[in-house]
Amino acid sequence: MLEQLFGVPFTLVSFVLVLTVVVFVHEFGHFYVARKNGVRCDSFSIGFGPELFGYTDSHGTRWKFSLIPLGGYVKMFGEGETMQVIEGGKEETVSRELTPEEQKVSFKHKTIGQRAAIVFAGPAVNFLFAILVFWVMFMTMGRPVTEPVVGQVVDGSAAAEAGLMTQDRIRSIDGKPMARFEDIRSATQLSDGSPMELVIERDGHEQTLSVTPHLSTGEDPFGNATKVYMMGIGPSGETTRAPILNPLEALGASVGQTYDIVDGTFIAIGQMIRGKRGTEGMGGPIQIAKYSGLMAKTGFVEFIAFVAILSINLGLINLFPVPMLDGGHLLFYAIEAVRGRPLSERAQEWGLRVGLALVGALMIFVTWNDIVHL
Repeated sequence: MLEQLFGVPFTLVSFVLVLTVVVFVHEFGHFYVARKNGVRCDSFSIGFGPELFGYTDSHGTRWKFSLIPLGGYVKMFGEGETMQVIEGGKEETVSRELTPEEQKVSFKHKTIGQRAAIVFAGPAVNFLFAILVFWVMFMTMGRPVTEPVVGQVVDGSAAAEAGLMTQDRIRSIDGKPMARFEDIRSATQLSDGSPMELVIERDGHEQTLSVTPHLSTGEDPFGNATKVYMMGIGPSGETTRAPILNPLEALGASVGQTYDIVDGTFIAIGQMIRGKRGTEGMGGPIQIAKYSGLMAKTGFVEFIAFVAILSINLGLINLFPVPMLDGGHLLFYAIEAVRGRPLSERAQEWGLRVGLALVGALMIFVTWNDIVHL
């Protein structure tokens, strides 16, 4: 019976579930810190557009699910018309002066520090959520580790050209320690094709080799063409283990895992900007939906790990200093702190328009990539 669900309906359900979790986590960060700072939250929506169902809590906040499940928002009293149009749909604005009681619960009347904390809380909780997920996984199921030992060298590969041999233990690449074979794969795929300095251990002695990865064409799980750099080696497969970590070790490993994902994302973005990496790997809603379904089919652990990775990416993207994103608002607050007064309403409006255009252009681009892959 479960196999019958492994089609479009199953993928859509998985996609909606993934988005619901990461969006809820992000918006709850805004909501929680706003409440702690005395801001009245009028609504908390998962999705945009007309409300499907919801309820109003004792504080007057309307918790709801809306028709279009591609995001969400927290509507705070006193945000201003511009913010309401973008995040919650245009509503009737207050043209009169706020009373002292209303100013106490107004977002606009909070200090710069309070407003910045509310805005930063969304991405921050995305990172904390991912760390929590990895922490629990490493304490309960362990962290699968494949020792960084070469078990296979492909003839004619970059590794063969450099003189790598089976049973070589790769200690570091470009000065970065390699604790797992997965680290080697990640470092290679994130390279830009430049020579990499490997410190290896062979027969109890360390030596240094220079390896220039070859660009290889392959396929992702959906049959889409991919281009990645590879050395041409395989793991030994003999020393794979999955130790259960204690809480402190697991916390360190989960923070490290989150950092590695953020670092890898920045490396990839930098390579795209420099023209060292293609943009065909960037995906939009359709690709996220496809991978949501794939991870859900693979297993619960893989699905939860995918949610955590997507949460990290959502938090990271929102910190970019682009007007309309959280990072853009933080930039406005930084300017306000330096100037001693906020930017004019007109300047902020134009900034948000530029931000909307940039985000819209990116969405069109990644959606086009999705369509090409289809």
